[in-house]
Amino acid sequence: MRFFGVTDPGTIWALRITVGILSISLVLTSLLAFRYFNLAVGFLYTASAGWLGILYLLILASALAWIIYGLAIVFHFSIDRRILIEVLLGIALLTSLYGFINAATIRTTRIPVQIHDLPGQWKGKIAVWVSDLHLGQVRNYGFAQKIAGMIQNLKPDIVFVGGDLYDGVALDRDKAIEPLSRISAPYGKYFITGNHEQFRDQAEYLPAVRRAGFRVLNNEMIEVEGLHIIGVGYRESRGEDRFRAILKDMKLDRRKPAILLKHAPFHVNVAEEEGVAFQISGHTHQGQVFLFRHLTARVYQGYDYGLKKLGGLLIYTSSGAGTWGPPMRVDTIPELVLIKFD
Repeated sequence: MRFFGVTDPGTIWALRITVGILSISLVLTSLLAFRYFNLAVGFLYTASAGWLGILYLLILASALAWIIYGLAIVFHFSIDRRILIEVLLGIALLTSLYGFINAATIRTTRIPVQIHDLPGQWKGKIAVWVSDLHLGQVRNYGFAQKIAGMIQNLKPDIVFVGGDLYDGVALDRDKAIEPLSRISAPYGKYFITGNHEQFRDQAEYLPAVRRAGFRVLNNEMIEVEGLHIIGVGYRESRGEDRFRAILKDMKLDRRKPAILLKHAPFHVNVAEEEGVAFQISGHTHQGQVFLFRHLTARVYQGYDYGLKKLGGLLIYTSSGAGTWGPPMRVDTIPELVLIKFD
């Protein structure tokens, strides 16, 4: 308002009320989204979530305008405040548009992985990891269909879905993931829960996941062609002591490689100490929007994205395929992960 020269009290109050309501619109529409799933609620929720992302970028642009204007005063150079704010707000709106398009453009990230004592039959095999689809009011059947087609085109030998398959809002759960039921993989399809499946009772989601042909790994270890695969739930593995106890109860044979499916990359030291060879995680979205990647890097101690190594443990954390909140990505990408065992 200052940069545009708005001084009329009535206009100022109208703007304050409008922006104030818009600022809490996602909270208001979320109350509806958790109870109802229909076209009207989906539209309102998506519009509110999108506006939240736009608002964030507009706030950054406004802050930058004050910084530039302050520097102009300090260093005594003239600047047209109106042109300055118009340019910066225009950049923010164009960045928002890019963010929406970028979030809908799924990439395939390919990583080669070498695991000690890998059984011979796994050499050259392909695993696909996908996490954080967040099927719900914003993305549902069509998005799942797109993901399923991409996965099947990769011709995977095994498929892992790493939690937050659902967003936690009201949804026809069976219909939303029906496209994933068409994925075929010789060594099977496996699922672990994320925090969004555990907002309430995870039993609301797991029957639909099983009907789609996935085996749910609920704090258990299985063996597939000589390779141990461990799946832990988000809530159960969030605390370090409980997570360590879960792994100890499995009595891992360190002579046999084990892959750990874990939604969030917390406590990677525990996985390394207990003899896990390769951990795959998601959850972080790598911050999803501009600047937040620095926060996730700090929170997850550098394990928020990419392939890393800790002692004898390899860990890959994905940025995920979907979005939470604003359906946009700025400075991050949505991805499927193709893992080739060398």
